[in-house]
Amino acid sequence: MTDTSSLYDLAPIAWLMAAGVLIALGPLIWVWRRNAGHGPARRLHALTVLTLFLTFDLTLFGAFTRLTDSGLGCPDWPGCYGNASPVGARHEIAMAQSAQPTGPVTHSKAWVEMVHRYLATGVGVLILTLAGATWIVRRRQFRKPAEPGDGDHATLSAWWPAATLVWVCLQGAFGAMTVTWKLFPAIVTMHLLGAIVLLALLCIQAVRYRQVAADRLPTPVSPALRNGLFATTVLLVLQIALGGWVSTNYAVLACTQFPTCQGSWWPPMNFAQGFEIWRHLGVTGDGQPLDFSALTAIHYAHRLMAYAVFVALGVLAWRLRRIDALRPQAHWLAGLALLQLATGLGNVLLGWPLAAAVLHTGGAAALAVVLTWALCESRREAVATATTRADDNARGTSTTPTSKKAPA
Repeated sequence: MTDTSSLYDLAPIAWLMAAGVLIALGPLIWVWRRNAGHGPARRLHALTVLTLFLTFDLTLFGAFTRLTDSGLGCPDWPGCYGNASPVGARHEIAMAQSAQPTGPVTHSKAWVEMVHRYLATGVGVLILTLAGATWIVRRRQFRKPAEPGDGDHATLSAWWPAATLVWVCLQGAFGAMTVTWKLFPAIVTMHLLGAIVLLALLCIQAVRYRQVAADRLPTPVSPALRNGLFATTVLLVLQIALGGWVSTNYAVLACTQFPTCQGSWWPPMNFAQGFEIWRHLGVTGDGQPLDFSALTAIHYAHRLMAYAVFVALGVLAWRLRRIDALRPQAHWLAGLALLQLATGLGNVLLGWPLAAAVLHTGGAAALAVVLTWALCESRREAVATATTRADDNARGTSTTPTSKKAPA
């Protein structure tokens, strides 16, 4: 049994929080000075967009950390051998590196891991600031009646920032478990999905703040198109989960050919082993080595789902392109789908190069953001029944909504 006291050492947490505050101060000062004189919704929108951008960068750096095998560069949490930086742990790192020169603990890997933690703490501080600032705006709103010119923050909601703050805390817990559970595949995959959810939550806030500041509603679309958006988003999330499962089980090179795999359209595959979720890396639940056919099953399932997602994204982009307000999202979806195809093929045919692997993760995260953006910028078109229209005509009323205020 592993001694958990050596895995969780909270001694350096104050220094890490200080580092996070210092990292967050730059973006906070820049946003507040650049948007001085604008309404609260404008300032909150700018800060949310910047936080979204930095969270996206953090997701890419997380992929880089995983793909360079730096996830255990510091085998405890939240510091490095109980220190706030690898500088204080250089003796312990040197001993671990001398014992295993190509092992998980080296000086360079320790710095990669700790920089990831510093950036994550900085993003956490920004999200905490967003939640606090939004609650302050809401309290002021309740204390003072709305006046002309105050409409830019009349419908700000503090629940989305609060949910994001709760989620980033959960994401931090998954980050700790990723290290202390020694890259347990299910935990690492959930950590990746948690990052995608965090990006989606920040995207929702950014779009809502912008709608409030511009005093406009989302664009009405047909029920069929709205359902297509939801269905494609669900498919993408499943595909990202499969991609995370491929990466965390190191199954990318189980198939090095395309479109076939191991010279066959249906190679030998052990789905029962491959998709046994609760197990340690490289072994089955009962501790036996994972069969190569299990890795093949993991890889091929991701590849088959990729075909469906690529077609769904193409159809959705084509349909969104016909709506002027959603044309930017259509172009982004089409371009990112092609990027995913190119980087996916590059991973398979070029032996999993680092640049292609990081870009593949970034493309998946960007697709999730764009789909969330499209969902927030659209709403189901109201379809009045024949009976309702007849009643409205008889009363001389209309079913067309008159409110222009966008919910936040």
